[in-house]
Amino acid sequence: MRVLVTGGAGFIGSHVVDRLLADGHRVDVVDNLSTGRSEFVNAKAASHACDIRSTRLDAVFAAAEPEAVVHVAAQAAVARSTADPLTDASVNVLGTIGVLASCRRRNVRRVVYISTGGAAYGDTDVIPTNEDHPARPTSPYGVSKVAAESYLTCWQGLTGGSTLSLRLANVYGPRQNPLGEAGVIAIFAHRLLRGERCIVHWDGEQTRDYVYVEDVADAVSRALDRPEARGILNVGTGVEVSVNELYGRLAVLAGVTGAPEHGPRREGDWRRGALDATRAGEALGWKPLTTLEAGLAQTMAYFKAAHTEKP
Repeated sequence: MRVLVTGGAGFIGSHVVDRLLADGHRVDVVDNLSTGRSEFVNAKAASHACDIRSTRLDAVFAAAEPEAVVHVAAQAAVARSTADPLTDASVNVLGTIGVLASCRRRNVRRVVYISTGGAAYGDTDVIPTNEDHPARPTSPYGVSKVAAESYLTCWQGLTGGSTLSLRLANVYGPRQNPLGEAGVIAIFAHRLLRGERCIVHWDGEQTRDYVYVEDVADAVSRALDRPEARGILNVGTGVEVSVNELYGRLAVLAGVTGAPEHGPRREGDWRRGALDATRAGEALGWKPLTTLEAGLAQTMAYFKAAHTEKP
C-alpha cells in the first residue's frame, strides 16, 4: 500500500514509518522539521519538507499518490498550547483540515489519526477510562485534538472513506526529545545521565499510563490493515504509574540516589490517567507487548548511547 505519514520525522512518526516499511508498504513522509529530525527518517522512505498548513501540501500528495494517510503531525506541547492557543489550533485544527482536504482531492480512502488520550479525557470518573467517557480536556491542546477528531468523522461522511482516531496514552521510547516540556521519561533520563537534578511538578503523585512507542506503531500498522475499524480507539496499557514511581525506576537505571526537586503544578495538568484499550484489542487484535520495566531499560540504553557519543 502507498502510505503518506505526516510528521514522519518526529518521535512517534519515525517509528511508525519504520514499522510500515517493515510491513512492506511504500512510505512517503511529510514534515516541516520544526521538531522532527531528518536523521530519524528511514532512508527507504521518500521525504518531503513541507508544513501541513502550506499550499504546497497538494503537490506532496500528487507526488506520493497515497492510498492511505497516517496523520501524526501536531503541536503536541500542552504548555505551549496554553501560552499560545492560536498556534496550537492553527497546526492541530487548520493543519488537519488541510490534510483532509488534500486527502479528498486525491481520493484517499483511509486516514488514521494520532490523537491524545489523557489530554482529551482530562480528569475522569473511571480509571482506566474507555472511549464512552465524555471528553473533558483541560488544555487548548486537548481541545484542538478532540476538534480534529470531529473533522475526521465529518470527512468520512462526506467522502465515504474510513477514518480511525487513536487516542494514545503517554508515549515513550527512543528518539523522544528530552529538551521539550513533554515526555517526562526522556526528560528524566537525559537529566539523570548528565548529573542534573530532575524537577517533579506538583507533588509527583499524579498518574499517567505509559505506552512504548513500538507498541503504538504496531497499533497503527493494524489500523491500516483493518479499514472497517472506525471512530475512536484508546491505545494504552490501562496501568497508572505515578511520576514519583517513574523517577525512582529511572534513577535506579541511571545509578542515581539523589531525590528530585519539586515544582508547582503546571497549567492544564490533570490528576489521574490510564486508558482502557479493550476495544483496540477487539477491533485491531492489539495489546501492549512491552512492559514498563523493559521499555524503560530500552529507553535508558538509547539515551546512554546518545550521551556517550557526545564529546
